[in-house]
Amino acid sequence: MARTDAEGGPGGLADLKRSGAVTALLFLYECGTKEPTQLQPIADRLGLTVQAASHQFRQLAARGLAELRDGHYRPTVAGVAWLHGALGRLRDDVNDRLARLYVVRRVRAVAGADLARGAPVCLELRDGILVARPGTGGGSTGRARSAARHGGLVEVDRLEGILPLTPAPVRILVLPSGDLGDRGLSRAVARSLGRRAAGLFAAQGLEALHLARRAAARSWLRFGVGAACREASRVGVASTVLVLDAELPRLLAEFGGPEPPPLEVSTVRVAPARQRRPQRR
Repeated sequence: MARTDAEGGPGGLADLKRSGAVTALLFLYECGTKEPTQLQPIADRLGLTVQAASHQFRQLAARGLAELRDGHYRPTVAGVAWLHGALGRLRDDVNDRLARLYVVRRVRAVAGADLARGAPVCLELRDGILVARPGTGGGSTGRARSAARHGGLVEVDRLEGILPLTPAPVRILVLPSGDLGDRGLSRAVARSLGRRAAGLFAAQGLEALHLARRAAARSWLRFGVGAACREASRVGVASTVLVLDAELPRLLAEFGGPEPPPLEVSTVRVAPARQRRPQRR
């Protein structure tokens, strides 16, 4: 949640949605920079009626932020401090948001077909890999800076549009600690994995890694699981993570904070003994 000061000033852009926040800020700014003798000029600049401007002044005056002194509408000392603080927080919020944005002018991608120099291309993500295919249909387009063979790297410039990114889910399979000694647990893990061949597969902890390797002969990520799954989700690659129930809270904590990936949590259930197939001797 965005922070606000003790007087209710905006703590950031998100707080400007609060009813009256923008009007109060702009009204007090007008008073502090122009010291008007009438409310009509303020009302005209802010697109308000004189009655609305008068109501805004009374509200700010009741909070000790504005006053009518020597025939001029002015902010009080507390009002000046409030105005500086509010605008400073808005500046910091805007700068922080701008720092998270970057404009890509040129990018490298894998050629989805043979490309001629200067050919128009459309960019898309396939299994987390940026691919340039011929044509202009799609969200992000550009031009191949040089010829490229299918499957080779190609540099693309003159970029336009936005490449749509849909976060992929992180599927967490929880292993009950009480079933670690049950031989049926590895078979239950194999059933839960199904026929998933694509995506990122990870195991959090020794027990999970041991069962993962017994259940499926594939490469399992075992280090930096949370960070890797976050990154994979951002580029549209789904993840499957095996974790012991005792380790689940620590794993979930890695997905806290802003913009967490979509999580799907389920428990691996071992079939009752009477439902299992008899083992061959």
